Amino acid sequence: MPWNPDVYNQFKEKRAAPFHDLISHIHAAPGMRMIDLGCGTGALTKVLADKFPECQVLGIDSSAEMLAKAPQQENISFAQRSVEAQLALSEKWDVIVANASLQWVEDHPVLFPQVISKLLPGGQLAVQMPSQPENVLNQLLYKLVHESPFYDVLKDVIRNSPVLSLDDYTTLLFGNGAREVTVYQKVYPIVAQSIETLYEFISGSALVPYMEKLEEPLQSTFVRVFKERIAQHYPTSPMVYAFKRIILVASF
Repeated sequence: MPWNPDVYNQFKEKRAAPFHDLISHIHAAPGMRMIDLGCGTGALTKVLADKFPECQVLGIDSSAEMLAKAPQQENISFAQRSVEAQLALSEKWDVIVANASLQWVEDHPVLFPQVISKLLPGGQLAVQMPSQPENVLNQLLYKLVHESPFYDVLKDVIRNSPVLSLDDYTTLLFGNGAREVTVYQKVYPIVAQSIETLYEFISGSALVPYMEKLEEPLQSTFVRVFKERIAQHYPTSPMVYAFKRIILVASF
């Protein structure tokens, strides 16, 4: 998947806000070993490492393009591997952070116990994900990829969001040994003056696998129709996109 860090970072402040909320729930202890699953460019991994300077932080991501932007710092290291590959290793951690990454991994009832199994005794889990099934741009995109002529090309790469309900995650966490759990949804609104702004926001994330698959002239047609759908949903300016995210924090 050809992730473009420059496109992704156009909205880095908007993408960073839920990360700051997420890590505010982590309880500090000296010498913690921390891992950032799906760290992207590593910019937020640095934020994590700076907040907990006595800790060692490993950031992992499957994208070489993203990791090429990773910062260098004494208490941070990076590795190119997927979340699934990391979970196959025997390493365990005091803190596992996954910021806007686990929505790309399937089967959360199986995934979350696997992630929790990689925590050391007394470990902490901090996960943030977009509430994909509830977010308007995701809904519009999901509907469009199922329509002709796009479906014939995209049917093998269409993803049903694996993101569960808040109730399901609460049950999963307590059912796998959590002692304390904080679960909530928060809206991070994007106030846009143009359709182009909303399109560019999703083009750096959920749109990526579809754009990789589509070739011209179908790709241009897809972009045009998608922008038309966004315009139909937001007929007046400014457009307020209520981008919803899930925060999950647990100690074990």
